[in-house]
Amino acid sequence: MSHLENLQKIFSKNFVETPLLETFDAGNLYISSGFLVASDPLITPDKPSFLQKFPLGNFPIFIHKEKDSNCVAYVEIQFSQEEITHWEMALCEGQNLKDLQKDEIFGFPVESGMGCFMDFETQEMLHNLEQELFQKKGADFMGIYEEFFHEHFFDENGSIDQFALLKLNESSPNNLIAFETGYGEGFYATYIAFSAKNSPVKFITELIEISVI
Repeated sequence: MSHLENLQKIFSKNFVETPLLETFDAGNLYISSGFLVASDPLITPDKPSFLQKFPLGNFPIFIHKEKDSNCVAYVEIQFSQEEITHWEMALCEGQNLKDLQKDEIFGFPVESGMGCFMDFETQEMLHNLEQELFQKKGADFMGIYEEFFHEHFFDENGSIDQFALLKLNESSPNNLIAFETGYGEGFYATYIAFSAKNSPVKFITELIEISVI
């Protein structure tokens, strides 16, 4: 079964009902430019956005964890509850599906074990924040993970959280969703579900393929 066929079985409805996954509401992602980025921001701070233009505004994010491993398997943005008619792999500039061999994907590399969804403008804000912190702290600068991300992955009891919705500053609505990527390092594809009007309905990164019958 292909990845797209499997995604269709799991995510064709407005909710996930397979007993293999547990779903968590992660809040709303703010999209300001309409162009989304999926990346490991620690190794690709200037990741190109996907070609598809998405609606502007706040949209719910869902984290789907594999029950057996308790690892994040899918991360989803839901744009509408319209019926899904078809799926496509999300592409960046210069990528063409015709160039792929069987079972090959276009995706984003992860080396830190963390991935993010964010608007392209938010990525620029994150880069600017990193530069500001570096200029301010100099030799004491420990890197953007330690300076920004780290504290948000631990709750008040010191337990590790697997995802977090983060704002870069209080003066802007721009935010990002950071999440553990499956079993860790890897190369992960992202897919878009469309309605009959060719409007985006869902945006999903697959971190662990969950096969359903």
